[in-house]
Amino acid sequence: MKRVVSIVAAVLVAISIVAWFWFLASTRQIDVLQPTGEVATAQHGILMFALFLSALVVVPVFTMLVYFSVRYRARNVKADYRPDWGESKILEGLWWGIPIAIIGVLGVLTYTTSHSLDPYKPLSGGEPLEVQVVALRWKWLFIYPEQQVATLNYLPLPVDRPIKFSMTADAPMSAFWIPSLGSQVYAMNGMQSQLNLKANKLGEYTGYTTNINGEGYAKMTFRTKVISQTDFGAWAIQASASPEKMNMKQYESLEQPESVTAEKTYEVTNSKLFNTIMNKYGHSHHMEGAS
Repeated sequence: MKRVVSIVAAVLVAISIVAWFWFLASTRQIDVLQPTGEVATAQHGILMFALFLSALVVVPVFTMLVYFSVRYRARNVKADYRPDWGESKILEGLWWGIPIAIIGVLGVLTYTTSHSLDPYKPLSGGEPLEVQVVALRWKWLFIYPEQQVATLNYLPLPVDRPIKFSMTADAPMSAFWIPSLGSQVYAMNGMQSQLNLKANKLGEYTGYTTNINGEGYAKMTFRTKVISQTDFGAWAIQASASPEKMNMKQYESLEQPESVTAEKTYEVTNSKLFNTIMNKYGHSHHMEGAS
């Protein structure tokens, strides 16, 4: 009777832990697990597939751990005692064969998706919107060269249209990441990296820097707002009439090392601002900083 009670109690505890985790996950917005972008959706599929393959090893191992602990406990006198047993070729084949097969599958998957999800690879869906990203201390500047507008800590994007990000930094290295939309790419001073994303759902999502770059790191976030293409066009027209002008004088005040969380919109009066920022360090080469 005690054995039955112990087993039932262990099962109930395990079910309670799983149920509690499921409840927490279902009632919270976890961007990585709830993708809304084309790239992020593909990455989510890879994550779930890798989790499934890992479970093929982890679940049997922990199941056998519990089974062996109960079966061969000291008080169980009915358990077989075989001190002369040495090996089993079948079991050895399983111990080595299954992990090798899983690693092989993951290796092929990693190789193929590294090319199919290359952040430099353009996405289908029409002419991409170009957005130039500048990582500052400790804030984000977004420049829309076609619309001749710029924003601070605020990134409006049209839904279902490819976005081509070109990014650099005028500060210590930062890492640009919008978990809901996809890949993380590093922004470095004097260099230009690229990222192609596409948002498939209207909404607001948080972007981060995931590279520790100083005392303002924790507050260096930005709001990404995905809107309809019609609303984006209307916003661009309104933004181009902003009384705030993004010229070199305005930019020089922004590049000062201070944490700014406010959102602002500017009319860009210097069309070569991004190139000026990128070239000020004297580097002429490009560097891919994706992960």
